[in-house]
Parts: sequence; structure tokens; C-alpha cells
Amino acid sequence: MKTTVKNCLTLALAVSVSLAGAQTVRVGLAYDAGGKFDKSFNQSAYEGSQRAAKKLGVQVKDFEPSDPSQTIQGIRSFANEGFDLTIGVGFANNASISQVAKENPDLYFGLVDDVSPEKNVASLTFSEQEGSYLVGYLAAMNSATGVLGFVGGMDIPLIHKFEAGYTAGAKAANPKSRVIAQYVGTTPDAWNNPGKAKEIAGSMRAKGADIIFAAAGGSGNGVVDYIKQTQCLKVGNLPSGIKFSSDNFKGVKKSAAYTKACAGNTRPMFFIGVDSNQNYLGDFDKNPASMNHALTSMLKRVDNAVYTLVNDVKEDKFTAGPRVFGLKEGGVGYAVDQYNKALITSAQVAKVEGVKAQIISGKIKVPTK
Repeated sequence: MKTTVKNCLTLALAVSVSLAGAQTVRVGLAYDAGGKFDKSFNQSAYEGSQRAAKKLGVQVKDFEPSDPSQTIQGIRSFANEGFDLTIGVGFANNASISQVAKENPDLYFGLVDDVSPEKNVASLTFSEQEGSYLVGYLAAMNSATGVLGFVGGMDIPLIHKFEAGYTAGAKAANPKSRVIAQYVGTTPDAWNNPGKAKEIAGSMRAKGADIIFAAAGGSGNGVVDYIKQTQCLKVGNLPSGIKFSSDNFKGVKKSAAYTKACAGNTRPMFFIGVDSNQNYLGDFDKNPASMNHALTSMLKRVDNAVYTLVNDVKEDKFTAGPRVFGLKEGGVGYAVDQYNKALITSAQVAKVEGVKAQIISGKIKVPTK
């Protein structure tokens, strides 16, 4: 009889271990300012989590704070429920993630865009300067005036990396090009002030900028909106000392609205998207066959980083500490799709791919500030 009881206990334990092994991995995601569908950074993280839910069968729950002070509550609630992995999206979440990770040393945490000192946090950062170098290179090859704009969100070292890479890439493609840089602000509100970004875009156009790269989160929508309203630079509005030196898009099919608004000696204006592929936002006439106003987008593959981390947890390969995603790791890049393939020639793509290979090999060192 004792043997039978023992066998039953062994069987029960085996079943319980097997069920534990089959438990669904639960992932919590706490977003940064700007919200889940900011068409940018947060949205990329969301898309990575959804890919993980679909392909890896994990359960994902997310949290959008309406006020930064609520973030720690959302992160703590995931930990209290015993979530296997909780990810804080954005450097502003560092303090909250680090605090809750310290309180829960048996759980795993992830932080996007900053480095946590805690031993159970994987810190996912990016070589933004490398992707920005490539879009700066493309911008300088295509600018009709040689004047380029850079609109940063919050004035912090992270966004300085975008500016430094963009400027270096532009100078490498055209040493005579000039980059005008301005930041929306010095507080987290800078990510959510499209009105201010729109004003900055206007001041840049007045100085002759025809291509503007916005690394400004939700504020970048103001740059897109400004270019949608103005569409082009007119020769009569060019400042002293600036003239049109090229007309790369002369043969690209234009919409009727553009042709009407930009008759005469004009050149089109473009924005460069950031984080997610924002090329579609430049399709102002809802016709991909006519000229798009997004030259390209600097891709920051937060989705890939989030997916990779979730996969590591699922496969029991979680590693804490810093992890950098650059060109080599598929962490950054630039976008060519149906919206902008008429703008960027195959010869230009070949040139940029050559530059990309040199960055990956270490031949080109991209500055970070």
C-alpha cells in the first residue's frame, strides 16, 4: 500500500512539474510619455510585444501612465502579480524599474533606452548615431539647398546621439552641407509638444532647410504637419546666400495639389521619420504613386529588442546587464518602401549600403556627441 501511495505522490509531483513548465510566460509593458500609439518609440515596443504574443505564445499586458508619477504603481502591480518579465519603455522609467527590480530579486525586468544598476534588469540601448548617420547621408545627397534641419525632443545626451550621427553622415556625403539643430525643450513635455516643433520647422525653412529630421517623439507630428501645409520651398523665399543647387525630384510624379501650390521655381520639402517606419505619414494625397514627403525613416528597432528579450525569458536564457543594438545587431537602420522608393535611387541605396558596411566593420567611427 505504501508503495502505491508513493507512486501516486511521484506521479502527482511529475504532473505538477510538467504543468509548471507549460505555464504561459507573462510580460508586462509600461510605456513612456506619448502613449502606446505614438507612431514612434512606444508603438515599436508595443509591436515587438505583440509579435512575441503571436509567435511565442506569451501573455502580454501593458500600462499607459496618464501621469509620470503613476508609472511605478503600474510596474509594481506587474511584479505583485508575479509577471515573469516587466519592461519599462524609455529612460524616464529607469528609477521605477530599478526600484521595483530591487524589491523583487526573483523576477526579471527590462529597461529600454537606459542602463539600470540592478542585477535582474536587462538594459536595452541602441546605437542611434549609426542609423542617423545613414539618414543624414541620404539627406545631404538629396537636399536642393544643402541646408538640413534637426528637431530634437528633450535636450538630453540620448537625442544628441541622433544629432551627432545625422550631422556626421550629412558632412560625409556633402562637406558643404549645413545642419541646423534645435530642441523642443528640457522637460519630458518636449516629447508631446507638436505645436512647438511646428514653429521650429517653420524657422528652419526660413533658413533654407528643405529636409528636416525629427527625433522628438510625439512632437515630431508637428514637423510632419508643417511640411504637409507648406510642401515646398520657393526660390523667392530663400534666404540670402542660399540657392537651389539640384533638382533630384524633377521627374517624380506629383499630386495635383502639389503642382498647384508649388508652381514655378520650387523644390519639395521632406521630413525624415524616426524610431518606427513613418514613411506613410508623408503620403499627403493618399496615393503612394505620387511624390511622398518622407524621404526615409531612421529605424530604431525597439520591436526587435523587446521581442529578443521576451524570447530569452521564454527559453530561460535571460541575461541581465547592458545590451547594445546597432547596425550589426539589426537594432537601427533606414526605411525604403512603396512610399519612398521613387525618391531614393538604387545608386543611392548602393552607396548607403556601402557606408553601412564600413560602419559595421569599424572603418567608419560614428560620433555620439
